[in-house]
Amino acid sequence: MTKHKEQRVGVFVDVQNMYHSAKNLYGANANFKEILEAATADRKLIRALAYVIKSDSAEEETFFDALFKQGFEVHMKDLQIFAGGSKKGDWDIGMAVDSIKMANKLDVVVLVTGDGDFIPLVQYLQHNKGCLAEVIAFGETTSQRLMEAADDFIDLSLDKKRFLLKKY
Repeated sequence: MTKHKEQRVGVFVDVQNMYHSAKNLYGANANFKEILEAATADRKLIRALAYVIKSDSAEEETFFDALFKQGFEVHMKDLQIFAGGSKKGDWDIGMAVDSIKMANKLDVVVLVTGDGDFIPLVQYLQHNKGCLAEVIAFGETTSQRLMEAADDFIDLSLDKKRFLLKKY
């Protein structure tokens, strides 16, 4: 796929998906700075949004600050804990709505997630908004159908030294 410097890019990061994929696959942390660089690919970055779930752990504030310093707008919401102890925290709808709202100002929407729930969003952005829809994630934890639907897919697992912060 051709990428050129004049393309306007928006990057939408499902932080929980990337965090847990890196931890479960490699016992490491995702390098969000390098992921953002790969997503922009020397094109015009319009906005980069990182969607996080706040669970009140001590180290998460440092992590959220690091994301901000790397160029991300950090969108936060609290972890929901239900009676009986079950927990829920995801940003799927928020990411979808934000990317649709911004699509008219973008040529390329980059979704950093492996979640197959985003297939209808990818198709909507392509067919109704005229955007290229790219996906960046770890191949082993990415929906095959999401990879196929995307205009481009970058598999972070193919360059672990670049996209992971700790030895794997």
